[in-house]
Amino acid sequence: MNSDTENHGFGAVLKELGLKETPKRRVMLEILAEEQRFLSPEELWLALKGRFKTIGLPTVYRNLEELANGGVISTVIHPNRQLYYYFCTAESGHHHHFICTSCRRVEDIPECTVAAMEGEIVTRTGGKITSHIVQFNGFCRHCLADPNERTAI
Repeated sequence: MNSDTENHGFGAVLKELGLKETPKRRVMLEILAEEQRFLSPEELWLALKGRFKTIGLPTVYRNLEELANGGVISTVIHPNRQLYYYFCTAESGHHHHFICTSCRRVEDIPECTVAAMEGEIVTRTGGKITSHIVQFNGFCRHCLADPNERTAI
């Protein structure tokens, strides 16, 4: 393992999820951790193909789903309805993200004000909330500063 892998503790994380630490899983996590933006499964697959002779796109999808279900990576729901993935390094526990739909930058929003609304929702619906997903989409300060840099995915 290289020092980046040891710093993130990928082996321990995979073991905790009951997943075997394979070279492909480890490199997948390394690539996601190195990025400061979200990636599509296809982009990750192309990056992995540069390092491994054989890796199928279904393998990438399956591993991304396992890692996202385990909370190791975050799922980004883009306005184009495609799922993207991001390695979130925040250690603040439950939080949300601001997603730049132009440059793909992801910023952590450490506060969760949705919890205050949950009581009202439970009262109105008579139901029980077990979780919520909140994601803020827009343009980051860098893309706002230079509109010519804005791109659409």
